[in-house]
Amino acid sequence: MKEQLIFDLSRSGRKGYCLSPFDIDERPADELLPSKFLRKEPAELPEMPESEVVRHFVRLSNLNYHVDKNMYPLGSCTMKYNPKINDYTCDLPGFASMHPMQPESTAQGALQLMYELAEMLKEIAGMKAVTLQPAAGAHGELTGILLIKKYHEKLGNSRHKLLVVDSAHGTNPASAALGGYECVSVKCDESGCTDMADLRAKLDGEVAALMLTNPNTVGIFEKQMPEIEKLVHGNGSLLYMDGANMNALLGITRPGDMGFDVMHYNLHKTFSAPHGGGGPGSGPVGVSERLVEFLPVPVVEKYDENGETRYRLNSGKPDTIGRMMNFYGNFSVLVRAYTYIRMLGAEGLRRVSENAIINANYLLQRLVEHYALPYPKPVMHEFCLSGDRQKKEHGVRTLDIAKRLLDYGYHAPTVYFPLIVSEALMIEPTETEAKETLDAFADAMIAIAEEAKSNPDIIKSAPVTTPVKRLDEAQASRKLNICCPL
Repeated sequence: MKEQLIFDLSRSGRKGYCLSPFDIDERPADELLPSKFLRKEPAELPEMPESEVVRHFVRLSNLNYHVDKNMYPLGSCTMKYNPKINDYTCDLPGFASMHPMQPESTAQGALQLMYELAEMLKEIAGMKAVTLQPAAGAHGELTGILLIKKYHEKLGNSRHKLLVVDSAHGTNPASAALGGYECVSVKCDESGCTDMADLRAKLDGEVAALMLTNPNTVGIFEKQMPEIEKLVHGNGSLLYMDGANMNALLGITRPGDMGFDVMHYNLHKTFSAPHGGGGPGSGPVGVSERLVEFLPVPVVEKYDENGETRYRLNSGKPDTIGRMMNFYGNFSVLVRAYTYIRMLGAEGLRRVSENAIINANYLLQRLVEHYALPYPKPVMHEFCLSGDRQKKEHGVRTLDIAKRLLDYGYHAPTVYFPLIVSEALMIEPTETEAKETLDAFADAMIAIAEEAKSNPDIIKSAPVTTPVKRLDEAQASRKLNICCPL
């Protein structure tokens, strides 16, 4: 289970390369480059044959958890399997070798892809226009909030509040604060949905918008959307939708049809671009008619030139909020999402959401007898259990359950979120997992619930099979050290 550093495996004189004779200028280095850029000592690189380098990194990969190894049941994160065709198209030389500064005339294929992707995202969510610039979901949130702010400024409104339902992602209030708004929390009711009485009480003339996730963070669809839309728009406010849970809606219903004015999509979640390891991500933003004029620039436009369809970047939008990203965003993620949508088509996208919903409800039914269910209602693509029973009866916390799952070969679900659920275990199986995988995960969760009764100490000391045992997470967050000891 241990693996040495590659420098420790190195042996002097070994190499994994064979270079042909130089066909470049062989003048002394100090004649080709200023001396300040030249090394005084040779680079301390490991010396190893190719076979040992490959084996070293394969062994390291086997110590790591990844989506090619097993499922990620992370609630509200949508860590689905990423089809390899996405990486193939992303690596096509015409895309991989592009430079963002090259002339538009030589980038027509890329511009066409971006234009068509935005058009498809518009149709999927029922929005009037889409920008592909934002680099992540939270960046999309900030973009949406700046659009809302610009809208009210143009109308002469001085509204300074944003309403955020208390089951929301932490990025919602953070983005609201970055946009200069005061964040006001709206409660959830006993069913896990927006408390309508609390919404009415807090919806006043200072409210610029309501930020809402639908289906919400406990996986329940907010059926009162028509009433919410009427209240919010009747107040002169706008509706923002966090698109983190869009995986439940594809081809079934559209946020634009529910009355949302602005939403962000997570291409790195719903549309299968890999987002393990922190990125890259992509958080396009869709808007209703009232916000189109404020979208970030440049805007990809389609036009006709002598009977030929062409594409260009237009930065001449007088009311734009400006540029949100260098050049035009994380292009490689856009290629992956475009591939995913084109491969599936409209019917395939609907099956994605139907299967995600079926998988979540199947897994919930297998686990509901063994863990507390705070909101006993039908769910969409994810659900939220509670480890309260295990904690109160056996002293086993949700964190212990998450650590024990590692011994069974599974990544933990999202824990302690949303904050409205005590000892939360939030699970999203996604549509890409087979029934056999779901059953194996359910068996592991059930076995842990039984261990909590019969042998709680083994759970409290977990994990016992991993290269690194349980860490002091509080100390690690305060004294972060990511360097290997030499």
